[in-house]
Amino acid sequence: MNLSPPRGTRDFYPEDMRLRTWLFGHFREVARLFGFQEYDAPVVESAELYVRKAGEEIVDQLYTFQDKSNRDLALRPEMTPSLARMVLQKGGALGLPIKWFSLPQCWRYERMTRGRRREHFQWNLDIFGVTDVTAEAELLAALVTLFQRLGLGAGDIAIRLSNRRLLQAVLADAGVADTLFAPVCVLIDKLEKIPRETVEAELQNLGVDSGVIDRVLQVASCTSLHEAQGLVGSGDNGLDEIQRLMDLGAAYGFADWLRFDPSLVRGLAYYTGTVFEAFATRGELRAICGGGRYDRLLSTFGGKDVAACGFGFGDAVIVELLKDQGLLPDLPAAVDDVVFAFSEELREPAMQVTRSLRAAGRSVDLILEAGKRMKSAFRHADGAGAARLVLLAPEEWARGVVKVRDLVSGEEHEVTPEELAS
Repeated sequence: MNLSPPRGTRDFYPEDMRLRTWLFGHFREVARLFGFQEYDAPVVESAELYVRKAGEEIVDQLYTFQDKSNRDLALRPEMTPSLARMVLQKGGALGLPIKWFSLPQCWRYERMTRGRRREHFQWNLDIFGVTDVTAEAELLAALVTLFQRLGLGAGDIAIRLSNRRLLQAVLADAGVADTLFAPVCVLIDKLEKIPRETVEAELQNLGVDSGVIDRVLQVASCTSLHEAQGLVGSGDNGLDEIQRLMDLGAAYGFADWLRFDPSLVRGLAYYTGTVFEAFATRGELRAICGGGRYDRLLSTFGGKDVAACGFGFGDAVIVELLKDQGLLPDLPAAVDDVVFAFSEELREPAMQVTRSLRAAGRSVDLILEAGKRMKSAFRHADGAGAARLVLLAPEEWARGVVKVRDLVSGEEHEVTPEELAS
């Protein structure tokens, strides 16, 4: 029998869980600092929830199956559709703005690379009901706060900014119909990942002249907002929003983390305005996180649209980056006390001592095999990362005391069970 987990998935042994709990603790604390409320949803959703516009890559990456009632279901590949469903389900009962966050496990059947798995956990922050880019500024401030808590600075991480309306203006100027915008975005987003010839061929299949790529690449190579403005001219191209977001970033104190990058597209069809990605400035890791504005998401599911923006932040890439930077913490197993009974007759007193310690709020590991050698008790306490070893020996217990060994200082003393708990 193959004892490995399914390809692309992970086991979390206790040491792995300690790291995961540490990272999730930072996610939750940053969300709390910024006033976001946590929510969750089923890991299994109707497959229809994820089937949007034709050609969207995520549809081909779904883990789908039928239940016993022949309903088409899928493991969630991302959280945003579930969030949209939940917001629509409440209708107008939810007061705006909404600031919610989640830490879901997500599943995508895709090619694996370092930091990219077929299952991962994702930190999601979303804001509904704010039309201004102050919402995006709040999201980016939360991102920067998280990076700083993890020991990363502006020299380690850059946040790329663009706006989907910039690409839309370029495509409209080239005569590309609005109905083709979403599938063309998906293809343009692949330019860094697959050969240009392949992208051109797929564009031609959509009826789009491959020369459009030259125009897109011309704008994508701009290094400043002024240069981009000169190429696309005036109109609704999103450049004013990018400038305002950069100004807000300066006011918030994270301007040096931001980079204008018109080559950024983000392939998901529901983005409507600002898009952003955070990436490591050194090494070959993929984007750490990405997000943007999606003001027309709710109408995709038959509801009334509400202004919204958000991001998803995977757990796998950031762990790889922290490993590269030597920033992963040492998180040994740790309990306050290990309790050891020298004999079977002292098992019940040991249980009583353990219960009183736990009632006092201390974490306690009771050695379940009474009568073992002292050497094994010390080995057990060392493996548990205990601060103290509490010993119940016949002679001491007859005098109404237990022996306590401080495993940090090596000091040993006798106390009554009542004194021990207090």
